[in-house]
Amino acid sequence: MTRVTSWPRRAIVRARITMARLVRRVVHAFRASLRLRIMASALAIGVVAVAALGLYLSTSVRDGMVERRLESIENETAALTTDANEQFRSSAVTDEQQAQQLMGLVAQRILTSASNVEAVFVVHPLGTQPQVSDVIIPVSMGAQQDALLTEDLRRENARLREQRAGANEQVVQFAEVQDPGQPNRTGPGIVVGTSLQVPKFGTYEIYYVYSLQPEQETLSFVYRVLGIGAAFVLLLIGLITALVSRQTVAPVTRAAAVAERLSDGHLDERLPGVTGIDEMATLSRSFNAMADSLQQQIQQMEELSTAQRQFVSDVSHELRTPLTTIRMAGDVIHAAREQLDADASRSAELLTDQIERFEGLLSDLLEISRFDAGAAVLDAEQRDLGDVVRSVVQMALPLAENKQAPVSVRLPDGDTVADIDPRRIERIVRNLVVNAIEHSEGRPVEVTVGQDASAVAVVVRDYGVGMTKPQVEHVFNRFWRADPARARTTGGSGLGLAIAHEDARLHAGRLEAWGRPGRGASFRLTLPRRAGIRLDSSPVPLVPESHEPEVATGQIPVVHPPAGASPTAIPDLEVR
Repeated sequence: MTRVTSWPRRAIVRARITMARLVRRVVHAFRASLRLRIMASALAIGVVAVAALGLYLSTSVRDGMVERRLESIENETAALTTDANEQFRSSAVTDEQQAQQLMGLVAQRILTSASNVEAVFVVHPLGTQPQVSDVIIPVSMGAQQDALLTEDLRRENARLREQRAGANEQVVQFAEVQDPGQPNRTGPGIVVGTSLQVPKFGTYEIYYVYSLQPEQETLSFVYRVLGIGAAFVLLLIGLITALVSRQTVAPVTRAAAVAERLSDGHLDERLPGVTGIDEMATLSRSFNAMADSLQQQIQQMEELSTAQRQFVSDVSHELRTPLTTIRMAGDVIHAAREQLDADASRSAELLTDQIERFEGLLSDLLEISRFDAGAAVLDAEQRDLGDVVRSVVQMALPLAENKQAPVSVRLPDGDTVADIDPRRIERIVRNLVVNAIEHSEGRPVEVTVGQDASAVAVVVRDYGVGMTKPQVEHVFNRFWRADPARARTTGGSGLGLAIAHEDARLHAGRLEAWGRPGRGASFRLTLPRRAGIRLDSSPVPLVPESHEPEVATGQIPVVHPPAGASPTAIPDLEVR
């Protein structure tokens, strides 16, 4: 069943993917740039501070203006009400119609004399004439009277009238009133209610309507000024932060770049333009002094290493001539050992064995000195790794018979041809096989060859004493021995695995080790088939399947042989 996705859904998915990529890029840029983090932190703190300050200032200005305006309005309405009461007391009205006419005149006079009053409503007391339509309206605000003279406002005014006992109490309510300049638009305002005493006719309610539009415009202007000031302050904070971060981060960035150049081997790199006496100048001078010290120490170490390599090479070469003479004399004595007594005959045999060991040690030292001097040359040719392994195992059979260690070889079905130096690869495999036989303690030794499209490999596995993890990590060190008290029955020099490791590196290959105490050890040599191939895996596993993968430092992930390899044992190489 084919699933059809509509184009809006695909567009949403693409938008989400694009947004996720953008977020990842922003996060990466934020984490990778110290300067950006400093600016972002400073701006965030600035925004919070400016917002808090702006909120405090705007609130304070607004509350102050409203309180002052409200106080002024209350004083004004009190004075207007007192004046209106005086006019009614001094008048000689005889009926209610005259009283209402006088109320209209008083209200009209209030509107003309008090410029801040937008409207005046005179209403019969609540309970006697509850209809708002009976309001005496001297101005054109009738459309707003229902919204301004609310039931709650009139009830509160009536309550105060009953409780004030002749005092001129007022009730205040905020409301939306018509804008004097634009009648179609409303704005903030205040309705103030109190009582009007009319002789012979009782008490009436009077309400004054004030517009707060001028104060609103003033507040809007203050808000705009605060907004512009906040933007300017934030811009100033950003510029100052950018300048400060540039002055502080730029030297660190230059120091990081110079440090990378130093780590790449460019020991002459230094921080330029070191002037001044501030902290950054001190840091630059200290960095350059550290670089000078490191360069001097590295040069001294290189000179010492060169002298040591030259010394080893010279000594090895110089020892060849006397060793040749000793070898000739030892051969003469060894040939005549049957004519000597038993002790002298045994001494002649020991002398010959140690001379052979000495010759091997000199050869290994010369080979190591070539690697150290970078003079080792790879003489590569196309050879079959399986043939090399066969030849090495055949030569190791006498030692295996002596140790009573069965040796078996398994080869893959395909070819194992690669560009290798046969002499060096034979030396690696011989070293691994001989070591496995020596440490097998009579148990089997398995040699497995594998191949894939990019690499060939050989694994030498024994079931002898094995190694611990720390021993595996040091097994390729020069003159290192897992058990210093263990005798070298075959006269090893202690440099075999170190030379084998260098030979593998010379081929752009890898030599790795694994071991467990009492369960044996495994060594794997992996070589690329052609020059320039990068090894990311190996066709043969290093760690046995019955054990958890725990290999030496720098090893590649364990990869099992590909299907179809089906290695087969070679009976004629087995030692029973």
